[in-house]
Amino acid sequence: MSLYDSWWTVAPASLAVCSALAATVWISQHLHADPALHTAALFVHLASLVLGFGAVLIADYYGLLWMTGRCSLNDALAGTARLHVPIWTGLAGLVGSGVLLHPDLASPLTRTKLVLVLVLTLNGLQAGLLNRRTAQHAASAPLTPRFLAWGATTALVSQICWWGAVMIGFRNSQH
Repeated sequence: MSLYDSWWTVAPASLAVCSALAATVWISQHLHADPALHTAALFVHLASLVLGFGAVLIADYYGLLWMTGRCSLNDALAGTARLHVPIWTGLAGLVGSGVLLHPDLASPLTRTKLVLVLVLTLNGLQAGLLNRRTAQHAASAPLTPRFLAWGATTALVSQICWWGAVMIGFRNSQH
């Protein structure tokens, strides 16, 4: 059984992710990094952003290539599937290093960023299921408007969450 087999496998993973993110927020308020560790965590945070968000942008680029007829749907799905590891690695690095960056939970922007990260993570879980289901469906019939809308919504939510979190992170770093 795989994580992306059905909603019955994605749902428990979503609950686990919610618990893990809540734990990291709690830990971030009880763990204080010295300046050297804070600097190292900032480097890991930025490197993880490049890895994770860069892979997301490439995945969305595959979708654009398919939509413009420059690659087949199977090629776009295969390319996107290969990007799950760097996307999840980048996201895990962002969350893990963020614990050491002293997030200000009293700030509405920081709380908004945390919500964006949660939505982004849950969206990523269902995106894996979407990728698998789209590949299965496309093997037997053209994509339906339902699949196209699901894919477009997934990409839009991803972009809003990634860009929103990046802008808030940049804004918070200016203080």
